[in-house]
Amino acid sequence: MNFGRIAAGTMAAAIVILSMTLAAKAEMVKVTDVTGREVEVNVPVERVILGEGRQVYLVAALDTEDPFKRIVGWREDFSQADPDNYAAYLEKFPGMAKIPTFGGFKDGTFDVEQAVSLKPDVILMNIESKQATEDAKYIEKLAAAGIPLVYVDFRERPFTNTEPSMRLFGKLFGKEQRAEEFIAFRAAEIARVTDVAGNANSPPPKVFIERAGGYSEDCCMSFGDDNFGKFVEMAGATTSPRTSSPARSARSIPNRSSPRTWIRSSSPAAGGKPMCRAAPGSGVGPGRDRAEALRKLKALTDRPALTGVKAVENGEVHANWHQFYNSPYQFVANQQMAKWLHPGLFADLDPEATFRKLHEKFLPVTYRPGHWVSLTDVD
Repeated sequence: MNFGRIAAGTMAAAIVILSMTLAAKAEMVKVTDVTGREVEVNVPVERVILGEGRQVYLVAALDTEDPFKRIVGWREDFSQADPDNYAAYLEKFPGMAKIPTFGGFKDGTFDVEQAVSLKPDVILMNIESKQATEDAKYIEKLAAAGIPLVYVDFRERPFTNTEPSMRLFGKLFGKEQRAEEFIAFRAAEIARVTDVAGNANSPPPKVFIERAGGYSEDCCMSFGDDNFGKFVEMAGATTSPRTSSPARSARSIPNRSSPRTWIRSSSPAAGGKPMCRAAPGSGVGPGRDRAEALRKLKALTDRPALTGVKAVENGEVHANWHQFYNSPYQFVANQQMAKWLHPGLFADLDPEATFRKLHEKFLPVTYRPGHWVSLTDVD
């Protein structure tokens, strides 16, 4: 009897069965993205291009054991906009440095041929790139190569689109249960603010939100009626001055007699771009030194535009990590704002503990404090 031939035949049969099993697991499904487009995708996806590197904030909560196992390409922004977390992930997953990078859709530097060569099952694109994507007919060009594009959003309307975006990721990755666990955790932590904020007896305090304070010499970029502007409203306050501008692009000057509180979003220097000479770089972020953060926050209050601002005179000046504006972790910033705006009402709320718990339950990297600072903090 030829045992070698039998063994070879058995192995071949096993391979066929395995291939059939894997094929059976894959399923062509129709998903609806955050723009309302219906897109057919073969799930679970195995090869993914991230239209923004910072989408890994959610990917890491789903593929926690290895957030980069599906990523075959990504936009090169994670290392530039969030070097602190990039370094933490790189230390644990050094292979991520080899992932091919590309430019953005909005600036026209996305390379369709490069994307096609990576053979992705799907491209996940942020909604703010939609107009540029349509103008360049990227969807049609990718579709011709059999590559679907799905829009997600953590930035434009985060408290509207984050949950649907998380469910989209969960469906595409075959991680629906994990996504629902994250959604439930997030919803419970949001409710700890919204269920209490309406109990304030005093009129809603007026707050000026400065977007990426210290990023340039100009003052002041602000947020519109969503994103950090929405965070303020949910925390039982109102932005001053009020604006109906898009969520992240308003520009205004603080009303010198109105804002009781001034909150700055803060992030490290991105890709060597110029920062304010008074306080270059960031004061806050994972692992950042609090004393240095306080020094930089104080330096920014010396800008002429802030002369006479009530919040500065009263010491009600704070800084929150800028990347909260672009991640499914926004609710942590919302909790910290609530404590600043209504310290008595939210005395028992501990945003530090919330963010630590999020890391322990969902993320592969260790939590490092340093995401906020206040002018009243002690050096």
